[in-house]
Amino acid sequence: MGVRLYTPIDTPKAFAPDLWLIDGPAIRFAGLPFTTRATVVRLPSGVLWVHSPTRLTEGLASALAALGPVAHLIAPNWIHYAYLPEWQAAFPGALLWAAPGVAARAEAHGTRLRIDHDLTDTAPPDWAGTIDQLVVAGSKVHREAVFRHRPTSTLILTDLIENFEPARLPLWMRPIVRLAGIAAPTGRMPPDMRVTFRDRAALRASVETMLGWAPERIVLSHGRLFERNATAELRRAFAFVLR
Repeated sequence: MGVRLYTPIDTPKAFAPDLWLIDGPAIRFAGLPFTTRATVVRLPSGVLWVHSPTRLTEGLASALAALGPVAHLIAPNWIHYAYLPEWQAAFPGALLWAAPGVAARAEAHGTRLRIDHDLTDTAPPDWAGTIDQLVVAGSKVHREAVFRHRPTSTLILTDLIENFEPARLPLWMRPIVRLAGIAAPTGRMPPDMRVTFRDRAALRASVETMLGWAPERIVLSHGRLFERNATAELRRAFAFVLR
């Protein structure tokens, strides 16, 4: 697709204690190539929590087995579910937790998922005390669950902020991401998503909750991570609703 990936792909890469990133292949959405990234957390019980699973290969499955058993699969918003059927087939005992809208979107696109639990504003006992969560409010279209890994003060987002590095993209795509304001190092919410957040007060309250978490780093599904000054970057990216 002409995208320079975050190699090596399809392998867990240590990011923080008990937290790994998996960079996957590029996929197309709305005609644009997107890099993909999953986040893996090892819970105190020793099991693995996998956010927005990317492509599953035999090598990746073996590497994960060395870290712990896969117990929880997270579909954080309505457009992040593409690889879940293969993960459910490989890990039939894992529970699938889905954000609002995932089931309807998957069914409409012919993807069969077994959803075990809905994601809400309250962390379930399975990871309460280790991972905080919130379903960001304000849009009837884009309902995204966001998470904070408490031990490492890491905020895990999916599409609410995109931070594409132009040098990694095809030449034709570079002006598009710059015009949309989603180019690194100052990525933010994509404009087509932003217009769906009609209830700005509700969005503001969700952003203020995330700011209250005071994250030190932010993991994104698409583009460059924010490995420092995370709270300031969060405030900058959502300045349009905090004013």
